[in-house]
Amino acid sequence: MPSRLAEIERKVLAGERLSAEEGEYLYQPQVDLHATGRLADEVRRRKNGDIVSYNINAHLNPTNICLYRCPLCAYSCDPGDPKAFLMTDQEVLALGREAAANGCTELHIVGGVHPEKNFAWHRDLLARLHEAFPRLMLKAWTAVEIARFAHQTGRSLESILGELVGAGLCSLPGGGAEIFAPEVRRLICPAKADAATWLEVHRTAHRLGLKTTATMLYGHVETPADRIDHMLRLRRLQDETGGFQAFIPLAFHPENTELAHLARPTGLDNLRTVAISRLVLDNFPHVKAYWISLGVGTAQIALGYGADDLDGTVRQERIHHDAGSTAPESLTVSELEAIIREAGRTPVERDTLYRRVKRNGIDWTIE
Repeated sequence: MPSRLAEIERKVLAGERLSAEEGEYLYQPQVDLHATGRLADEVRRRKNGDIVSYNINAHLNPTNICLYRCPLCAYSCDPGDPKAFLMTDQEVLALGREAAANGCTELHIVGGVHPEKNFAWHRDLLARLHEAFPRLMLKAWTAVEIARFAHQTGRSLESILGELVGAGLCSLPGGGAEIFAPEVRRLICPAKADAATWLEVHRTAHRLGLKTTATMLYGHVETPADRIDHMLRLRRLQDETGGFQAFIPLAFHPENTELAHLARPTGLDNLRTVAISRLVLDNFPHVKAYWISLGVGTAQIALGYGADDLDGTVRQERIHHDAGSTAPESLTVSELEAIIREAGRTPVERDTLYRRVKRNGIDWTIE
């Protein structure tokens, strides 16, 4: 009788889908982590060869003032807090100018859900950036923010997203997903849009032709079963739409949050989660080792545990650093490529839509 891990290996190599029970089994500490990683790495190789992609990107967080004030968040503030900020139009454009001048292809835009800023403010921010820097691909507003725009205006998600596309929107980030299980959300983000709303925003975006990413914030109060449930909900939506480009497992950083008494997930848990996500999410093209969240060293090791993307240069990231991330403020292209080559992989620059970028200095074209 073959072992359970051997049966999982047989199924994966035969292209058969793993069940929820098999995903949960792989989280058991007695299951060989390195064998799980080798299997995930084989899936990665079949999907993407030895290529590890990255992009040259910057983050724009226009405000940290947020009406939700989730217990999991170290970034958000109430109005009047000494560390609260709201960027002016001039500051937003200055950051866009810096990104463009440094050869970025993408500007990743998320922030607090400001209680006094309406949909028009968010739309116009995109429009100004797109007009000033038309080559920057604007990846903007989480499903939580999109859902609030629809609620504020009384309009459909399709109408809101269509108008944002007209203003220059290229793609949606995957933030706000956290963990889909309702009992977990009640503890870590009780006021935030629920799982059904998050999924419906992405379903609608995919229907309009937008490509998006998906995340999972793990390592707080959730169980392995909650993590697998989260992945399976994403897998079902991907079966339906095919609109997700990448899955990004995000290790929770508890420092400066209301959950600061919790320990961070270990490096072994991080690697196991990357590997399991690659095995369970068989219909996702890419799994990202987000070095800001995992740390540079763990992200590099994760390239042998199923991950095939390192995100990018990530200039100006604030959210994870406010929660205690000790990763560098940004990485250069040379540093990213060295990390990838040291892992025995071939670095390839991509844009937001995973198209190869051909570069001549800061100038670039899509191959």
